[in-house]
Amino acid sequence: QAARSRRTIVIAGVPAGLLQDDVMADILTIHFQMSRNNGGDVEEVTYPTPSQGVAYVTFEDQGVVERVLRKDQHLLQDKRLSRGYPLTVTRYCHKVSSSLTPLIML
Repeated sequence: QAARSRRTIVIAGVPAGLLQDDVMADILTIHFQMSRNNGGDVEEVTYPTPSQGVAYVTFEDQGVVERVLRKDQHLLQDKRLSRGYPLTVTRYCHKVSSSLTPLIML
């Protein structure tokens, strides 16, 4: 699971409600496989998610994550969309609470 999370990015700004969810997932897959977007082989796209306009993209190779994150701007474009949509791409991370030290009452 930890290795998988290192191969996953979080995408914000996905236009919600314009197309069917599976179509939008396909568009995201195509976008992040394109070399012009610094992309690579996509293992899985998770869309929709509980957060509106957010998707998760997991790549087969962790190196692709670094390349995608280095790209200045991602603009989601497809003939099925009326215009381009800027996306915010960030690294996926788990919020870990195990680092909190318990208080000991004396």
